[in-house]
Amino acid sequence: MSLRQQELAERRAEVREALAEAAKQAGRAPEDVTLVAVSKLHPASDIRDLAATGQTEFGENYVQEALAKQDELAGLNVNWHFIGGLQSNKAKYVAGKFALVHSVDSSKLAQALHKKAVSLDTVQDILIQVNIAGETQKSGIMVEKLPGLAEAVLGMEGLRLVGLMTMPPFFDDPERARPVFARLRELRGGLETRLGMDLPHLSMGMTGDFVPAVQEGATLVRIGTRIFGARPPRD
Repeated sequence: MSLRQQELAERRAEVREALAEAAKQAGRAPEDVTLVAVSKLHPASDIRDLAATGQTEFGENYVQEALAKQDELAGLNVNWHFIGGLQSNKAKYVAGKFALVHSVDSSKLAQALHKKAVSLDTVQDILIQVNIAGETQKSGIMVEKLPGLAEAVLGMEGLRLVGLMTMPPFFDDPERARPVFARLRELRGGLETRLGMDLPHLSMGMTGDFVPAVQEGATLVRIGTRIFGARPPRD
């Protein structure tokens, strides 16, 4: 085992232990929380090394970078998550290439993903990203428009809606993000009742605030720097 692989293995183990502890504090089973290792801007070699320690879920933010890594790591037994903002004109590169797209926030984007998925004779699993805090600089649909988008997605046979995602404002104190996470859980419950279906996933919580996210019901936690270290600058 290389020094880098050992470092990644130790960091992953620490994160998994912290996730398990947060789950237990909330009376949840640790296995109900999935760690998505956010590998954006880190080399494909890091993904290969971390996968060798048992990590299977990896999150990427940028289409071109993600597809290049997928090509380089072809044959590696991992699941790719697209977690970044996605323009509808790039949806054709994403549909069918990722186990889950976390960041659907408009009917235009959903329609583009659906169209490509249908052409590939596949069904793309998606989450709807909700901008709970109403931050203008962040992606995500506003809360009041969520039911309409969810109902529109249900009419698209190329998509399968499996839950919701959010990114809270940055807070020095992670506890201040808790109401945002609680609100996403409440919105999920309301949607399940309205749509008459289960939405199993809540993608919420990152390196700085994953403890309250898990305690409020996160099933997918997106953690990058705590595993990989500081990100190199983007070219």
